[in-house]
Amino acid sequence: MCGRFTLTTNPAEAQGAFSGFGFPSIFAPRFNIAPSQPLLAIPNDGTRQATFFLWGFLPTWAKESSFGRKLINARAETLAEKPSFKGAFKYRRCLILADGFYEWKASGGQKAPHYIFMKSRQPFAFAGLWSDWESADGSRLKTAAIITTEPNELMRPIHKRMPAILPPSAYQDWLDPRPRNDLTPLLKPYPAEEMDAYPVSTLVNNPANEKAECVVPSASQMLF
Repeated sequence: MCGRFTLTTNPAEAQGAFSGFGFPSIFAPRFNIAPSQPLLAIPNDGTRQATFFLWGFLPTWAKESSFGRKLINARAETLAEKPSFKGAFKYRRCLILADGFYEWKASGGQKAPHYIFMKSRQPFAFAGLWSDWESADGSRLKTAAIITTEPNELMRPIHKRMPAILPPSAYQDWLDPRPRNDLTPLLKPYPAEEMDAYPVSTLVNNPANEKAECVVPSASQMLF
């Protein structure tokens, strides 16, 4: 799964990395984005504009907003079959912006957090799904989930899943506003040679710790 990630870049850097898309003029660097919190995403609504969604997918048929707490990730292998996600996979896809993510490696009965990022240190995009959910009282919530896939060679010793990261060449297809049934091949492990990882402090275990220290390498643990 993917349960925490970062977006520490500023709007100008995001604009440079995602040419042709619009961004809010101001957004704060985030070092520990957690479920139920806002994330920045570009939906396939034809606007090419990044906006904020809540992390935790709410299908249109969900009765209560609490349902979204369970759906922070969607498995690539079953998207076309799962009632919660198959409609969004066909109609409502998004790019979820990040510049790193955390995963916990189990060892000796403990779990050590690791930070995973691009060697280039550039922002990138998770494949995501979005929903515009309406409650019984007419209020609306825009929510999203991160799609996960099998791990690449870098991730395999750390965790059995990783986020599905899309290369820029896939953005146009993924953000196509038309219904699509042919996009599963895009949801594959990202090339390991373009990524890096290191252990970090357990500060990241607490989502209240929203600070740059979360991404500082930990000298007390080894990756492998």
